[in-house]
Amino acid sequence: MSSPETHQTVEATVRRVPRFGVFMGVGVVLGIIAAGILTMMGSFEPSEAAGVVYPPGQVFGFLLLWTVPAGLALGAVVALILERTARRHDRVVRVEHETIIEAD
Repeated sequence: MSSPETHQTVEATVRRVPRFGVFMGVGVVLGIIAAGILTMMGSFEPSEAAGVVYPPGQVFGFLLLWTVPAGLALGAVVALILERTARRHDRVVRVEHETIIEAD
């Protein structure tokens, strides 16, 4: 027993879109690297106001609170800009849409 088939030709828009998660992940990694560099560049002398010495691990943690969200946002902005520029290069193609219905 043969299955009824229907063919239909339609137009579709094809465009390349960046993966936002990848760009945001790279931004987070860059934020972690920036926090590490800033921690290494800091001096760990007693604070004049409190007379306390902050350990490098604590400084790194505090810097992560600022650099990771900034890197995440920067990665998202870069992905948005690339998505907007990719929209200019849209292509319209003709595709054949085929539906196969199996008879019982």
